[in-house]
Amino acid sequence: MLNDRKLDRQGKIKWCWLTIGSAAIMLQEYDEKNNVKEKQREGVEIFFICEDALAIYTQIISNGISASEPFVVNKMWVVQLKDPDGYKISFESFTDTPEETKYSEWKK
Repeated sequence: MLNDRKLDRQGKIKWCWLTIGSAAIMLQEYDEKNNVKEKQREGVEIFFICEDALAIYTQIISNGISASEPFVVNKMWVVQLKDPDGYKISFESFTDTPEETKYSEWKK
């Protein structure tokens, strides 16, 4: 089921949020105009909407995998990392924590 999407001026989908049951995924197209500093394959990002992004972050770093510090944006905790090919992967979960809060601030 298509929950949400953003269209460009020509009506082409730029990103979409798909769900089935309790699983959700967000797909976003590389935007050369807004990502001029990135190489094209680095512009690809897969978003997994999950129940607890912070638990995933803890598991990721405990396995020695590098991930950026989680932060809150759009009422969601965001955990970002890159796969071995340089593609971005984000795990996001809803929260009541204030916008722009960083994980290190929240843990205190």
